[in-house]
Amino acid sequence: MPVVLFLCTHNAGRSQMAMGFFTHYAGDRAVAWSGGSEPGSRVNPAAVAAMAERGIDISGEYPKPWTDEIVRAADAVITMGCGDACPVFPGRRYEEWVLDDPAGMDVAAVRPVRDEIERRVRVLLDELGVPAA
Repeated sequence: MPVVLFLCTHNAGRSQMAMGFFTHYAGDRAVAWSGGSEPGSRVNPAAVAAMAERGIDISGEYPKPWTDEIVRAADAVITMGCGDACPVFPGRRYEEWVLDDPAGMDVAAVRPVRDEIERRVRVLLDELGVPAA
């Protein structure tokens, strides 16, 4: 079962939305984790609202740091703007997703970021051979 780790700086927007979509579409066929290099104090309310529009509840999530152990346990690491702070270990699949940071955005501005994350998550699941629910 593939394990995917989504990383961004604050673990409050992009990585939380990605984990929400991944978990929604993968079900019990894959595992998603998320983390941040400088975790924020809460998940971005606009990201929570944008995901709720898609029927995905990320309101119970919270920003958390990544650890070397978590990164080593992942098969794929998707980074979103954490730059040099993002870890790199041999033998892992890495992708950098260049996406606008939803920090400070309202729901209307977050929607295009959310939609692009959803598109990329669907492609990732396909590449991992995980059928989307």
